[in-house]
Amino acid sequence: MSEEAVRAALPELDAIEDDDLRAGVVEAWTTAIAENDIDDLRSVPWLPPTQRELSLRDEYLIDHVRDVAAGAISLVAAFLDRRDAVLDIDTDILIAGALVHDVSKLAEFSGMEDTAVSDLLGHPYYGVHLVAQVDLPIELAHIVLSHTSRTNVEPATIEAEMIRRIDEVAAAAIRWRATDDLRTV
Repeated sequence: MSEEAVRAALPELDAIEDDDLRAGVVEAWTTAIAENDIDDLRSVPWLPPTQRELSLRDEYLIDHVRDVAAGAISLVAAFLDRRDAVLDIDTDILIAGALVHDVSKLAEFSGMEDTAVSDLLGHPYYGVHLVAQVDLPIELAHIVLSHTSRTNVEPATIEAEMIRRIDEVAAAAIRWRATDDLRTV
């Protein structure tokens, strides 16, 4: 799968102003695609264990990543309008973090089946490996590692905290399709 296919699947890349950072995010995705023999990025499922449990077979990773990126873009715009002098938010890091936070899922699942990466490492360690492999900033590795409760790493930056919360809301919106009470899942 080419860089052009990644750029087409993730139009939010254009919101990253730094050319090198944008290229690094594309490289993380193309590397993960190549390492995991992904033919169609748009067909990668969002989170197979949850999808199996809730009978949500038609949820896709790229849609979730785009939801998180859209949430990040909207939230940072609102905060910068009101609190620019108080919060020093790195918008490029925030958007790049939204776009790579779940890149590890390309290795964690093969179709709807768990892989050894999912079973033995789990979410999101492969993503941290990819971020480092393509020389993205350590702040992005921190976002990848701290965006989920599957690790013991808590967000230490405002960008990491924002991605964690936006990801939680985006995942809840998916689960909401299958339940009328999010406390049950």
